[in-house]
Amino acid sequence: MTSVDVAPEVAVDPRAPRRVRHETKRRELKVERVETIAAHMIRVTLSGADLEGFTSLGFDDHIKLFFPDGGTTPEGEPSLVSRDYTPRGYDPVAKTLTVEFVIHDAGPATQWAEHAKPGQTLRIGGPRGSFIIPLTYDWHLLIGDDTALPAIARRLTEYPAGTRVVVLAEVDTAADQVTFESKAAVTVTWAHRNGAEAGTTDVLSRTLDTMKLPAGDFYAWVACESLTAKGLRAQLIADHGANPKWMRAAGYWRRGAVAVHDTHND
Repeated sequence: MTSVDVAPEVAVDPRAPRRVRHETKRRELKVERVETIAAHMIRVTLSGADLEGFTSLGFDDHIKLFFPDGGTTPEGEPSLVSRDYTPRGYDPVAKTLTVEFVIHDAGPATQWAEHAKPGQTLRIGGPRGSFIIPLTYDWHLLIGDDTALPAIARRLTEYPAGTRVVVLAEVDTAADQVTFESKAAVTVTWAHRNGAEAGTTDVLSRTLDTMKLPAGDFYAWVACESLTAKGLRAQLIADHGANPKWMRAAGYWRRGAVAVHDTHND
């Protein structure tokens, strides 16, 4: 008789996030509506037939928006630069896509958003993929600065009733706070910079130290300035028992750099 070696089955963590890839496509959209929703945040609703087939399965997906940078190509066309933004909301029936802009510098994205008017066009691309985080935890922790507010707001709308969620969000002052809508049981703590330059304070870390977090298994999601996100990840593991496998810490931006997106994992 011949024996056959059978490889042991590898247990799959049912709580492990998964990645889904999407076919990328450039889309030409029109501005339908522009709203100021906080002191330094503008919401732009885009529409168009090109949204047919658009897919965004993860609340922190990123699409590329293409803005004129004031220059021209060798062919005489306006040259474009890209920036990553969260698809805040998508309505496949109405074919509308909502994007929220934090007004914090004089870059091409800020300049475009401040002057956006209905009827203008904007080119987008992606998302290239989605990072899907299961809901099967005792509770969820969301930490971020201004740039993470659209992703946090979107995630809160996705949680079913009864889900326990803790949010820690950094903004400059109370005038920069936004209203979150959710069916979940959400506790929100705001941390204010009070005029300090974004990315230069430890206000998120200090505020986290004062918070009494719930017991049980949790998923921690962190998105803010890159070095701050890295520090918060270490703090959550060392001081709050966070499981590194049940955590995602991202640098949505890096102080002193342009168009950076970092992910901090083991």
